[in-house]
Amino acid sequence: MNAVELDSVIHRYGKVKALDGLSLSVRQGEMFGFLGRNGAGKTTTLKMLIGLLRPDKGQITVLGRSVKRMPASLKQRIGYVCQEPNFYPWMTADQLGAFVGSFYPTWDAPEFQRLLRILDVPRDRRASEMSGGTRTKLGLALALAPRPELLLLDEPTAGLDPVARREFNDQLQVLQREQGTTVMFSSHLVGEVEQLAQRVGIVQSGRCRFEGEVGALRSQVRRIVADAGSEPGDGFTQLRGDIWQAEPALWEARAWPPGAAVQLLSLEDIFLAFARTDSVPA
Repeated sequence: MNAVELDSVIHRYGKVKALDGLSLSVRQGEMFGFLGRNGAGKTTTLKMLIGLLRPDKGQITVLGRSVKRMPASLKQRIGYVCQEPNFYPWMTADQLGAFVGSFYPTWDAPEFQRLLRILDVPRDRRASEMSGGTRTKLGLALALAPRPELLLLDEPTAGLDPVARREFNDQLQVLQREQGTTVMFSSHLVGEVEQLAQRVGIVQSGRCRFEGEVGALRSQVRRIVADAGSEPGDGFTQLRGDIWQAEPALWEARAWPPGAAVQLLSLEDIFLAFARTDSVPA
């Protein structure tokens, strides 16, 4: 069962297409990494899933329900953490918990207190006195305390230092396993996605260029080192320069000329091949 499905979704800002026929799915109970450059359409996608934006065309299904307008009853089943959480500056973590909890029938106050402890968020400090990393962890606690079925994270670790980022990710993995929540998180930090996600989607210019397991992606995309003008033939798609994509069976069956070599690539190299827009075939 899929927790999220987007089919041929188009969204425009004025005359500019932020999404141009985006299609992808997120399976129930998985950690799904959403990779793309800044401006690729990641935030727009997540805002539509939480009901902050409406698509101009296409179909969106969230938690088994086709949505045009996001009803409050569905929003209450979804947790959302944006890149830079904003809170009432005079409120403490405890006060924010009481305020946010009033909107959720499933709010678990003891769980919220437990999350504050394990994430090392001070209960009695005002939001205006917290560091950016602490506010991000507070945002995660607020999003998880209602025990959501779906958690959407929009580059939540982008402003964190390496120690805080590792702490946040470690706790996210533990909490996701404990609660069984479906997690979809956007990022342009490839190492973070490789560490956390079971499956990934790579979006470029509003379109999904790949969706699947990381291992499957690495088995499909490789570099061919060969003489100029030498191409691998039918079934191979050139992503960029000497980087090509094909089914693993084609890679294994292809007879390469003398002097040619096929190289496996890191996830970062593969992501760059998809995401860089210069010298990419139309």
